[in-house]
Parts: sequence; structure tokens; C-alpha cells
Amino acid sequence: MKEDLWSNFHIQLLSHYMVIVIMCIADYLLLRFLNSYLPYSKNILYRIMADITGLIVICLIILWIFNYLIYDVLLISEDGLPSFVVKFAFAMTNNIPILLAFELIYYFQSEQKAIADSEIAKRQVLLFQHETLRAQINPHFLFNSLNVLSSLIYLNPENANKFTKALSKTYRYVLSLTRQPVVSVIEELDALQSYIFLMRMRFENSFTFTVNKTCDCEQNVIIPLTLQLLIENAFKHNIATEDSLLEIKITIGSKYITVENNIQPSIDIGNGGIGLKYITKQYQLYDKEVIVEHTERLFVVRIPYIQP
Repeated sequence: MKEDLWSNFHIQLLSHYMVIVIMCIADYLLLRFLNSYLPYSKNILYRIMADITGLIVICLIILWIFNYLIYDVLLISEDGLPSFVVKFAFAMTNNIPILLAFELIYYFQSEQKAIADSEIAKRQVLLFQHETLRAQINPHFLFNSLNVLSSLIYLNPENANKFTKALSKTYRYVLSLTRQPVVSVIEELDALQSYIFLMRMRFENSFTFTVNKTCDCEQNVIIPLTLQLLIENAFKHNIATEDSLLEIKITIGSKYITVENNIQPSIDIGNGGIGLKYITKQYQLYDKEVIVEHTERLFVVRIPYIQP
């Protein structure tokens, strides 16, 4: 029997190597499948149970294939060879370290990716803050604000004082955002009132602005200046006159804040403002999607809450 085993040693050695290679491929596919449908972040206990179940299934299938090739194809005698239980234990002993190695490799790769994504997110936030600040202090916005203030000083000193306070509050809110990656809806709405007052002094009765609350979601959080920037875009891209009112409406819903305005295209569209694309990128950092609907009469943007 020893001579038979030795004469078939190269066949058995090749078979064992094939088994190890198949185990590696099967474990890798198992890892990819579980990472897609049952990651550790969902449920650690279920993931561990799925790992163990997957290992058992893989070993059983491979052993069945191995036995078929050895005994039925190569016609090697079963005499003197280990039993199925021994081979199964041997397969599990080899398969567990393989899957564990893949898990460790995936874990370290995930950690590196998380660190890289964190750095990218930090740079994106800094870019957002820089662009937002630039949008608010750009010469065009400041020039218009000073022109309105200059007129009010002579025509209506009381409103000039209110305008100055509103402008100061708007800038103070923008400058405070370096320490606030997110703000509550109620904070955003409070800061928005100052900006609307500035626009009211500038455009007078050329637009309407309403806020509808369909649920009590004011403690939910969003990206700072989201509402203000969307309203700024509405003024930038549309005509606002007493004959052609620009109608802006904010609706606070259970899942989204909806900002909509009627479409009255402006001929001269400047380059001021941070733009909708920057807002979209910021929400993508939190795996949230900004929904934009553009019809013939309305431009609608739905902003998701970052935290319910």
C-alpha cells in the first residue's frame, strides 16, 4: 500500500495544490459576496455565521470534487486513505486561515480607503467653506449690498440700520461655519431670514417667499447655507420684477426640504454663487442624493436630511 501511495504521490500532491487554489478562489468569491450583501457594519453575528456556513459549504463541495477525481476519474483505491471526516477537518483547518487572511487584507484595505476618503472629505469641506465664503463676499454681492445701503441711508435711515444688522448677521453666520459641518434646519431658517431681508430691500416687491411646514423636522440637520445658496441661484437665474414676480417656496417635509421657484430665465446670468453642483457634492459625502426636477414652469430641488 505504501508503494501504491508513493507511485501516485505526484498525482495526490497536484490534487492537493489544486484544492488549495480552488479554496482561495472560492473564499475570495465568498468574501466579495458577503461584503456586498452582508457587511460587518450590518450585523457582526450574522456575518460570522455566514462566514462559517460558507466555509463548510465550500469544503463539502471541494471534498466531493476531490473524491470524485481521485476515486472515480483517477481510480485510486480508497484503502489506507483518510476517512471523509478526517479530510473534512483537514480542509477546514486549511480553509479557515485562507479566509481569515482575505478578511485581514480586506480590513486593512478598508482602513486605508477610509483614511483616504476622510482626507478627501476634509478637503471637500474646506473647499465648500472657501467657495461659500467667496460666494458671499464676492465684489458683485458686496457692491449690490453697499448700493442698497447707500440709498437707504438717505431715503430711510431706519431701514438702513436694519439692513446693516441683517448684512452683519449674514456674514457672521457664514464665518461661523468653519466650526459647523452641519446645522439644524431651525438654525438655517433663522439665518435665512436675514438674507431674505437683504433681498427684500434690494428687490422690494419683486418676489414672494413662503415656508410651509408639513411636519416637525426642524431639529434635523443639513449642510449649512444650503437654503440660502439655492435661493441665491433662483435670483441669479431668473428675472424678478413687480410685473413678473419670482415665487420662491420652501417646504419642510418628513424626508426632504423642498426648494422651488417658478422659471423666468434671466438674459444676463453671472458667474457668482457656489452653484448647485457644490451642494450636490457635499451631500454625496454623506451618501445622500440631492434630487433636482426641472419642468417648464418650475425648478425644484429636494434636499435630504443628513440625520433623521
